[in-house]
Amino acid sequence: MSSGIALAVENLTVAYGDIQAVKGILFEVREGEIFTLVGANGAGKTSTLRALSGMLRRGGEVRLFGRDLRGLPAEAIVSAGLAHVPEGRRIFGPLTVSENLRLGAWIRRGQRAAVAADIERMFALFPRLRERREQLAGTLSGGEQQMLAVARALMSDARMLVLDEPSMGLAPRLVKELYAVLREINRAGVTLLLVEQNAHLALRLADRAAVLETGRITATGTGASLLQDPRVREAYLGT
Repeated sequence: MSSGIALAVENLTVAYGDIQAVKGILFEVREGEIFTLVGANGAGKTSTLRALSGMLRRGGEVRLFGRDLRGLPAEAIVSAGLAHVPEGRRIFGPLTVSENLRLGAWIRRGQRAAVAADIERMFALFPRLRERREQLAGTLSGGEQQMLAVARALMSDARMLVLDEPSMGLAPRLVKELYAVLREINRAGVTLLLVEQNAHLALRLADRAAVLETGRITATGTGASLLQDPRVREAYLGT
């Protein structure tokens, strides 16, 4: 496999009892790119991300920067360089912003100075979090909580982020702000795999993308080409 491949997925399957949610999909994410999966509710997008992150039992082969992830628990996958920003943020509400960030670095034991430097780097990326560093995370606005969820994931020293519906429930101004930071994170060398229902937003951001329908990939291409695909426009863009 080329050293330029961050994530290689082959014949990925996910089942809930007798119901197969992901049906043997295949795709690759290149190092340094932004790749997005778009699709309707129930298409299998969240199941795909959770399976890649070791949160769901899966079939098929997954390689992260050349390493076979079969049999690895979620914490080992984080250590291998993949961090998950879940749908719904899942921040620790009773803890402060700073405490949430430190928890994001739990795999980096013995790296106190580097962790402290990375917390300051997160505050530079997300100035609102610096202003609220000692505020309880549960009292933040929805946009601030999403920023904290992304920053917390980066604290694991991730080489790749998978993000599940990061724009959900956010005002357009905050979505624009968040996506600008995601571009900055990507320019710094972090590979992004993004799941979004907002296909127009996601495809404008993505270098490459795939359309997921009822557990199967039905189209792939650059973000720009899928924005112009008549089938995608009719199904997901309302045009």
